[in-house]
Order: sequence, then structure tokens, then C-alpha cells
Amino acid sequence: QVQLVESGGGLVQAGGSLRLSCAASGRIFSNYHMGWFRQAPGKEREFVARIAWSGGNRNYADSVKGRFTISRDNAKNTVYLQMNSLKPEDTALYYCAARLGFYVSEFSRDYNYWGQGTQVTVSS
Repeated sequence: QVQLVESGGGLVQAGGSLRLSCAASGRIFSNYHMGWFRQAPGKEREFVARIAWSGGNRNYADSVKGRFTISRDNAKNTVYLQMNSLKPEDTALYYCAARLGFYVSEFSRDYNYWGQGTQVTVSS
């Protein structure tokens, strides 16, 4: 089992920044690929960013590319999502997820463990 707890969400004006954190406990964090997903009201959960267990092989949704950065610190069992130039359409509940497998993935169905989410609200 891996327990994931997100933090860092909040209310920010358009153009502002937030850094989300996801702290993991339980199994060996460095064995897991990690992803960030988000879900806005009335919409399906969507992929945001992912990172391999090694810290490499990062990828982003087109909608956030160039604005968001995913990173991880395996010594601290934490994955981060730095979000810059935020837009109202970034408003959503943001989840981190952990995947144990040979490859990273952008599909929520491939992830084994999920946090409870942290709310990000961007005002115009």
C-alpha cells in the first residue's frame, strides 16, 4: 500500500503560481512512477503530468506544457507540480497517483494508488 496526501492548492488570480506537493508513505516511493491528474466539475478526470521513478521521462498534457513542471524528491518521498501562468481553465481538483510498473503512463486506469486531491481555483 502507498498512501498519498496532496497539499498546496488554493485560490489564486489568473497569471499567478502555485506549487502542489504530494507526500507518499508506505511502500518504497522510489519504485513508483508518479502522475498528476485533475478533474473539473462536470468533466472527466484528465492527465496533467507524469514522471518516472528515476525522475526522468516527464511528459505533460498539451494544455499545461510550458507552464507546469513536475519533479520529485525520492529522499523526501514527495512529488511536486509547479504551476505558473495559471488560467481560469486550470481550476480543478488535482490528484496525484502512483503506478508500479515497467513504464510510465498517462492513463488513470494504469495507476494503483490515488490521493484525496487538493483544490485549485483560478479567478479571472
